[in-house]
Amino acid sequence: MHALRKALVRRPGARLAEGLVTHVERRPVDVELAAIQWAAYVAALEEGGWAAAEVSAIEGCPDSVFVEDTMVLHGGLAVIARPGAQTRRPELAAAEEAVRALGYPVERIEAPGTLDGGDVLATAGTVYVGVGGRTNTAGARQLRELLETTVVEVPIAGVLHLKTAVTTLPDGSVVGYTPLVPHAFPGFGKTRFRPVPEPSGAQVVVLDERTLLLAADCPRSAELFAGLGYDAIMVDIGEFQKLEGCVTCLSVLSS
Repeated sequence: MHALRKALVRRPGARLAEGLVTHVERRPVDVELAAIQWAAYVAALEEGGWAAAEVSAIEGCPDSVFVEDTMVLHGGLAVIARPGAQTRRPELAAAEEAVRALGYPVERIEAPGTLDGGDVLATAGTVYVGVGGRTNTAGARQLRELLETTVVEVPIAGVLHLKTAVTTLPDGSVVGYTPLVPHAFPGFGKTRFRPVPEPSGAQVVVLDERTLLLAADCPRSAELFAGLGYDAIMVDIGEFQKLEGCVTCLSVLSS
């Protein structure tokens, strides 16, 4: 395991079932099962070569397990987000403490900007930011000023975050479940875009050049990726999916 490859994660709290839902109907969440699934998720990250680094848990914040939304790590800089849901902002202090402990210089998104990390998709040379849900234009423009790369705003609707709809593979291609992909997303319908057969197949965590972390409920997408030469580690995150969570939002990879 590479010593510098850390995966920031945060344990689910006892109030997880009270987490926010926006585009799905609320369903009962089994908090005990969620804790088991979270542990298996962390084990999968470690199997893939990433050492878990825990951000301090916050019992009063039901959504705090979705640690991705608290920050953006890019080019050696940590940008502490400002979530669009005000109830999530108490999650930020411990997130900042964690990235400082890893040696990152820190910047912050400030009011009136809002930005969720799940709306930020980095590709080679370009960072796409989903705007219209939890992230606003002011937040996206602040991120553009902080990052030394091209930042492109993508209007989104009908999905919680941009990375609910699209992520990238190690070869640089974008994957997405076509009915959910923002029509304004650059490359949609072109060769750099690969459609997947299940919604959760669009949500990929790249562990290395050959290995992907996927939710357990997208076996046909896993077969598609296998045909492209990738190995898939599958994890059951069903309790988190009830809260619009996915494999990407449960961790932040730092290398």
